[in-house]
Amino acid sequence: MTVKDTQAMIAGMTPVLVPGDWVFCAVTGTGTIPADAFAVIQEVEGTTLILPEATAKAGGYESSAVMQQITLQVNSDLEGVGLTAAVATALTAQNIPCNVVAGYHHDHIFVPKTQGGIAYAALLNVQGDAR
Repeated sequence: MTVKDTQAMIAGMTPVLVPGDWVFCAVTGTGTIPADAFAVIQEVEGTTLILPEATAKAGGYESSAVMQQITLQVNSDLEGVGLTAAVATALTAQNIPCNVVAGYHHDHIFVPKTQGGIAYAALLNVQGDAR
């Protein structure tokens, strides 16, 4: 069952620091998408792939800085309001940039690898404050 109430989403977000290193890659044209791609986002300017760093290096993809993934375990409703804002506010207070990718079931937060632990702790604090 999805959670739509703002307070309930934040209180139940239960962040998980996912093992592995990720990069965002921009590609143009059509080609084979690696099987281990986390996400494929098609935009007018080209396609963005979120790939494991090792896959990007092996495939010669131009990529972003290395990111760490934090998955929020709450099954947030796609029409829920406030979860992304709470995450962004908490990370902004720590001067941590974030990229949010929303799936059907969960939200996935990508932060610089060097700040993954700090971001994770900040999100746990927000969750604790909401309980």
